[in-house]
Amino acid sequence: MTPNIPFPLNPHQQAARTWFESLRDRICAEFETIEREAGSDASFTYTPWDREAEGQAPGEGGGGVRGVMKGKVFEKVGVNISTVGGELAPGFAQSIHGAADNPAFFATGISLVAHMTNPHVPAVHMNTRYLVTTKSWFGGGADLNPPLPRAEDTAHFHDVLKVACDAHDPDHYPRFKAWADDYFFIPHRGVHRGVGGIFYDHLECGDDAAFDTNFAFTRAVGDAFLAAFPPIVRRRMAEEWSESDYRTMLEWRGRYAEFNLVHDRGTLFGLKTGGNIDAILMSLPPMASWK
Repeated sequence: MTPNIPFPLNPHQQAARTWFESLRDRICAEFETIEREAGSDASFTYTPWDREAEGQAPGEGGGGVRGVMKGKVFEKVGVNISTVGGELAPGFAQSIHGAADNPAFFATGISLVAHMTNPHVPAVHMNTRYLVTTKSWFGGGADLNPPLPRAEDTAHFHDVLKVACDAHDPDHYPRFKAWADDYFFIPHRGVHRGVGGIFYDHLECGDDAAFDTNFAFTRAVGDAFLAAFPPIVRRRMAEEWSESDYRTMLEWRGRYAEFNLVHDRGTLFGLKTGGNIDAILMSLPPMASWK
């Protein structure tokens, strides 16, 4: 399912949109396959939505599709795509790269958060996006969020991302790993949200060559996610877990929710640009607890 986009897209915008939608299809198919392997018939439910912003009729500014699955392995997983455009709200535009003097913007991307049933299976986040203001750039990343960290899983996730980064620029992995460590940190708790991954932003596309380079890297990040996360799920999804393990997961989820509601820039961007509330907040876990 693809959202109806009523405004014209240039070749770069269309290429990025098509890729994000195709990545969504591949990820959802793989997650549904994992559910089948666990004896579940769970599948994704897709709900289209229209951007609603001041001065625009519903749908005039594009929209997206929210995909959600609740199964045996994936307690709740959301895989969303969106393609939106219009003008950023006064004040908020000052905080967006290249929009301080002109609030017009375009954005297309994919966003994924998975919360797992078994505490031994890490939760995960991934998103990649292409934005256009007076500048244009790619951003995104992926990070692993285990309630009960396992060194083998952490090493595998990072190794796959490093291989993808190294194929494009040997400076990418150390730079983007450090960026993730800095970004996915909960200051009021003094702890990291998980065991990290990579995070990047403002890979600027000043000409066709730069677009091709940065788009190729962003596609590599999407492919790397599919190589990094499903093997971990299959390795851990049948492990036995205790009531203590479950309580630890719920408490960890509380901190995850705190980060996403207080510090996450993607949450703020969605709320400030007329995005769908359910799609924006799909990152929140189905159950959480606080001491």
